[in-house]
Amino acid sequence: MTTAQTPDMRAAAREYDKAGLCVIPIKADGSKAASVKWTPYKVTRSTSAEHDRWFPVGTTAGIAVVYGAVSGGVELIEFEGTAIEEGLLDEVTEVMEASGLGEEWHAILTGWAGTSPSGGRHFRLRVDGGPVRPNTKLASRLARPEEYTPEEKQRLAERPGSQIIRVQIETRGEGGYGLVEPSGGTVHATGRPYLRTSGGPATIPTISADRLDAIHEICRMVDALPKAESPKAVGKALPPLPDGGLRPGDDFERRADWETILNGTFVPVTTRGNTTYWGWADGKGGVKATTGRGEADRLYVFATGSEFQAEVPYSKFGAYAQLNHGGNHKAAAAALREQGYGSAPTRRRLSSVPAQQHFADGSSALDPDHAPDPQDGFEGGPQLRAVPARPELDITNEADGIDGVLALMKSGALPDLYKRSGGPCWVYRDDNDDPVVQQLASDNLRAYLADHVSSYIVKRNPVTEQMEEHRELLMPKSCATVLGRKDWPLPTLRGVVTSPIIRPDGSLLEAPGYDRATGLYLEPRVPLRRLHPQVTKDSLERAKDIVLDQLLFDFPWVKASDRANFLGALLTPILRPHFHGPTQMVAITATAAGSGKTLLKDIFKYCYGTADTAWPENDTELRKSITTQLYGTGSPVVVFDNLPNGFVLKTSVISSLLTGEHWGDRILGATGKVTMRNDRLWVVTGNALRTGGDNKRRILWVRLDPDCPNPDQRDGFRIGDLRPWLRANASTLVAALVTLVRAWLAAGAPVIRVRKGDYSEWASMMAGLLGYLGVEGWMADSADAETQDDEQQEWSLFLEMWRETYGAEPLATGAVIKGLPNHVPRKGDEPPSANQLGIWLKARAGRYFGTHKVVMVVDSHRKQNLWRVDVHADRGTGRHEQ
Repeated sequence: MTTAQTPDMRAAAREYDKAGLCVIPIKADGSKAASVKWTPYKVTRSTSAEHDRWFPVGTTAGIAVVYGAVSGGVELIEFEGTAIEEGLLDEVTEVMEASGLGEEWHAILTGWAGTSPSGGRHFRLRVDGGPVRPNTKLASRLARPEEYTPEEKQRLAERPGSQIIRVQIETRGEGGYGLVEPSGGTVHATGRPYLRTSGGPATIPTISADRLDAIHEICRMVDALPKAESPKAVGKALPPLPDGGLRPGDDFERRADWETILNGTFVPVTTRGNTTYWGWADGKGGVKATTGRGEADRLYVFATGSEFQAEVPYSKFGAYAQLNHGGNHKAAAAALREQGYGSAPTRRRLSSVPAQQHFADGSSALDPDHAPDPQDGFEGGPQLRAVPARPELDITNEADGIDGVLALMKSGALPDLYKRSGGPCWVYRDDNDDPVVQQLASDNLRAYLADHVSSYIVKRNPVTEQMEEHRELLMPKSCATVLGRKDWPLPTLRGVVTSPIIRPDGSLLEAPGYDRATGLYLEPRVPLRRLHPQVTKDSLERAKDIVLDQLLFDFPWVKASDRANFLGALLTPILRPHFHGPTQMVAITATAAGSGKTLLKDIFKYCYGTADTAWPENDTELRKSITTQLYGTGSPVVVFDNLPNGFVLKTSVISSLLTGEHWGDRILGATGKVTMRNDRLWVVTGNALRTGGDNKRRILWVRLDPDCPNPDQRDGFRIGDLRPWLRANASTLVAALVTLVRAWLAAGAPVIRVRKGDYSEWASMMAGLLGYLGVEGWMADSADAETQDDEQQEWSLFLEMWRETYGAEPLATGAVIKGLPNHVPRKGDEPPSANQLGIWLKARAGRYFGTHKVVMVVDSHRKQNLWRVDVHADRGTGRHEQ
């Protein structure tokens, strides 16, 4: 059929029958009722003979299609005329396109579509892979007073609480029928015909059952019927506070925005008018929720699988409580109040107490810019205004005041205050948004107590002879006395971490703040993604794709070991509390500038934060720099960036640092020595870096070689410019790295034994993790590391030439210098003297360089030391010989 309608009902019946549709006749009295008993045709298709009998030439009967399995799984989606007038079809279309359903929805709109006499739109589709659902009302709204019929007005008069509903979108499915063109005339009460606007029975699109469910879900999202609100979802209705006061939940409702509340669970997909449509935070699955529809700004979730109950309205406060406190509104309200929501609580004030002051001393406890992230809250009533009251402390007597401060510490009444070897401290973020551990001095402690304790002294009023309380701060000398103790009854701060980490018992620490089980303080570098309790195979594969096939794909690694070594280093901060012992220093080196060293360093920066520092001029300054990083900064990665080209890492300070679990030193300005945990990952970057001395085995090499001129001009990378990608995806990347580690733990944390001296536990654990992930090459660059060590290479060649020239013959140092003038090691441009070479040989006696070692032979007749070279296969004696 075409758009031009024909009154030949028999021809229409033939067209529908040819398309496999079951048709029935409709009365021409405006009732839209079937003119035959149509129940049998729900399961048995009508026949051509019946069509001839029902639709003779000149008939005025209407024609309808029975939907469902009898017509080959066809369903009708109907938008009523009011829905079209109010723009619901346009809104649904926009959301379909934003949800990834645009192709299917376009096929439905342009398949077999028509208009009803009342201005509605009819769209048909065929369901594949599932049954056709019964007739379903997808979206409705309350009727407006001007739309009431006389019968509806009478119903409201009799039952004032009744709701008059107008269906906006519905389906005709299994067990239902709908009129089709060319029905017209008296078949419909308006006397107007059904018209075809596009396609026909032969062009009905086929839609999979799961995609159709998603389409229905979006249609339900425009439903405007009021939903019953539950106190569990919106908070308990409470009477207003006196004097216009605000409860934390009410204040949060007014000030908070949905995007902040739903961060990590949903992301906005599209906005139309006041309504915002939301999808999962991972961007998959299309639209799942709405906000902003209706007078009350509520969250409606239309899918299961989240923390929210489906199709239940949530207020902002209710949603926040659900996400952060498991729906406990009381706990949520208390947390919100601590973060500044709600009006100031009334309390008994001390006499002559001034307004609370803030001190600009850099303290996170006093700086509102460094307040914790908002938490959810609940108000149970005026008697339950659960704001932790500031403790009161009588400091009239100094000794009692000091005892009182220590008692408050012991009781846990002083939040965000910890201790370490140097004394009480707190954690805050500096101007670069990096965590800093601030050791308290007298003025810091005094400012902290001013903010958290209502201290006072008792004075006698000379006029009234009464004892009066007056607000007073603890004296500086009292604060100094408290700090002068050798111990404090405070939680021990063992370190700061900036990402979720694995505790020693294998559990995951992901809650920001202080963790009593480990003594670690989690101060996330990036917003933390909400992690599922279990790691699925799909999530592991997604994590591997992000890290291996996107993040690390385009770097010009020299060998697979370089990529494996970097990935092992990148995962180390997450596993650091899970193993004992030190880690090697990561040396990121390249053949030329612009190869990507700084980008690799920036990956650490965006994931965990880094403490960047220049390489000091001498060992004394190097030691000070290391102490400063360990004592003052909270970044888990310390980077000595851009060392000079060809720099040789040969210093005993680094050797000492990289072999100890603790680092002891004197703090500048202090008289005593402090001992700190060496729990950082140490990184150096530079071109053509080398090692010397004992540092060869202490370095984990990550080498880049773009093998091209102007490597900084390379292009065509898989993820484009890495830094913008890191800024946009740092949270996702951290979640992916944590997922890799969690998957390994869930698999039993397999370990591959690696003998690496002080680093064996770390190396073996990381070998097992990378082996589980299928990443090859971890620490497989031993031979290459030899060539990175100048001393090793120089002495290996020297001893090999010595052995090749003289065999196992013992020689005096002078003979060696004379016989091998071009191969003897040098210091500068000049060859060593016989005495100098003897000193060098003694320092290296018994040590293998490659497969050769030097052995001292004592010549008792000449009263001098001779030297020979043994090969490992000979084993030698390894001892001084007579």
